[in-house]
Amino acid sequence: MSRIDYLKDQRILILIVIVAAMALLDLNYGIHFGIEFVGGTQIPITLEHPINVTAMTSLISALQQRVSTFGLKQVTVEGIGDTHVYVTIPSVSGSDVNQTIGVIQSQGTFDGVVSGKEAVNGTDIIQGTIGMMPAQQYNNTVQWSVTFYISQQAAKHFATAVLGQGNQPLYMFLDRPSSTAVLINASQLGNSSIGVSAAQSLSAMQKALAFGNRTIAVIAVYNYNSSIESAESLLSAGKYTQVLASANLNKTLIAFLHANNYTVKLESAANMSPSYTKLSVNTTVLNSWPAVGLLSSPALSPAITNGNVSQSYQISGVAPPKLSNAQKLVFATTQSKTIASILSGGALPVAIIAGTPTTIPATLGQHFLYVSGIAGLLAVFAVSLFMVLRYKKLFLVAPILLTTATELFIIISIIGLIGTIDLSAVAGMIAVVGTGVDAQIIITDEMLSGKRETTSAKTLLGNAFYIIWADAILLVIAMLPLFFSTSLVTVIGFAESTIIGALLGVMITRPAYSAIISRHYA
Repeated sequence: MSRIDYLKDQRILILIVIVAAMALLDLNYGIHFGIEFVGGTQIPITLEHPINVTAMTSLISALQQRVSTFGLKQVTVEGIGDTHVYVTIPSVSGSDVNQTIGVIQSQGTFDGVVSGKEAVNGTDIIQGTIGMMPAQQYNNTVQWSVTFYISQQAAKHFATAVLGQGNQPLYMFLDRPSSTAVLINASQLGNSSIGVSAAQSLSAMQKALAFGNRTIAVIAVYNYNSSIESAESLLSAGKYTQVLASANLNKTLIAFLHANNYTVKLESAANMSPSYTKLSVNTTVLNSWPAVGLLSSPALSPAITNGNVSQSYQISGVAPPKLSNAQKLVFATTQSKTIASILSGGALPVAIIAGTPTTIPATLGQHFLYVSGIAGLLAVFAVSLFMVLRYKKLFLVAPILLTTATELFIIISIIGLIGTIDLSAVAGMIAVVGTGVDAQIIITDEMLSGKRETTSAKTLLGNAFYIIWADAILLVIAMLPLFFSTSLVTVIGFAESTIIGALLGVMITRPAYSAIISRHYA
């Protein structure tokens, strides 16, 4: 039988195509290794005030969940005393480190407000239901969205809050500031490109920030003394503790704020410039406003404002129009990933301040890879020797080792592309290799048994795969609790590689091996 005959079998051809595809993806995107292999980045965090053990445990769990959901599968969060935490992530680019710090620093408080009243908040969200929708492109617009479900009781409250509010905006905030006033340079008001005047934009801002006794004041400051003095007069009463201010405001006014013990946060022009929707000549709605955490403001469909109860919701937005098409797609993906991560981690029990990141070298990483390679070669030798001694057929060694190697390569590629290969993932791969060889021995025993003379190869393979499928299903079921664990993040890699290996084996590599054996011995 020629080698070409093997390639005619669909089962073998599928395996070859998958291996080739994984190789191309590895070359293009690279494989991400964990801290043990390539070192990492440590981010020191200082807590706003000391917390007890229960609060510290909650904080660590929330941060682990956030950073893991963000795409960094391996993360170490360690509490130091009652005021400090260290977060260690695998080495990544500077931009990714900055994005991670942004995810960590977010307080994670979600509010949905309609007509100045709360309709939904972060405590209503059912953890595990938060999902990211792929970026959608419509002409030159790229939209991002995050979906989630809320509890039945929260859905009833929402239905009551939005009753009769058809077509009104539902303002969705993440980390909406409290006890805050916004000082905006009047030159940043309005948007002439869509016909929004300064007065209309100021009115839209005030409407979006109305929220009972938590209303955020918006003060427009013009570049003349009477306007500056008016702003100082409004803020001299001490009603607020924090001021969000345009970075290009008059320096005298900024000095006044500091002198009156305000916490001043200077915002860039991009953050202080909302996006608008002009519904009519006289009606303008804020879509988003980064400075105050306004993510989106979808209009309420009349179908959900008549008392009907729904548990499914979506936060959405669009990438800035000035970006290139490729940049829009990156922005949309990053935005949805960031928001999903923050919502998944939930609100933090205390405000935190991230310090300067430091690089941690992988002192044992290269040595561990070297030792792992040696161990792998020894394992290959041991398996080869066992196969020769057991079956006394040198031909069997090659297909068993080949399918095992390709299976391991595909698992490494999948995990290394979508996440991080850490020690727990490597442990799962070792377990999968063991079960893989075991399954191949079951197939080989069936094909080489005495029944081969009286029973068709198809029947013998059916008997073998009955056992193999049963083992794989039990293995997946056993790993599912670990895979969906939110408190045991460090073992998710083990479950992930084990599940991928089990499914890959029964659907791809075992059928390919059986195709080789059946063609050779049938």
